[in-house]
Amino acid sequence: MVMQAEPGGCLCGAIRYRVRGAALSTSLCHCRSCRLACGGPTLAWAIFRADQVEFVRGAMREFRSSPPALRGFCAECGTALTYRTDKRPGQIDITTATFDHPERFAPRVEIYVAERIAWQPTNARLTQFDGSSRVPI
Repeated sequence: MVMQAEPGGCLCGAIRYRVRGAALSTSLCHCRSCRLACGGPTLAWAIFRADQVEFVRGAMREFRSSPPALRGFCAECGTALTYRTDKRPGQIDITTATFDHPERFAPRVEIYVAERIAWQPTNARLTQFDGSSRVPI
């Protein structure tokens, strides 16, 4: 059986990607670094094995936002696209909102809620972690 590819990309269309298979985890992050990277109060992620992700158009730029982390973005329009960390080699996080059908990747957990902006509510239906959810490698 061939799994359907889930496509996505940046605002301007310069970068397109597709993923195959199920996400290892989906989360909504409240950390300051993610907030600054996207300019919003939270950032939703879907985590995949790197071999599940294929970039089919364009090339991302990456920025080392902290010693272990690289954030990928479109150099043309600035869309935040990916997160990779030395702590989880072989995995890549994709910003959920950049999928063509982001509703297929609803968050299951909220992470770094200890860093959330005071006026940003949490979702009582999601499991919450003060820090990382410690997704297994």
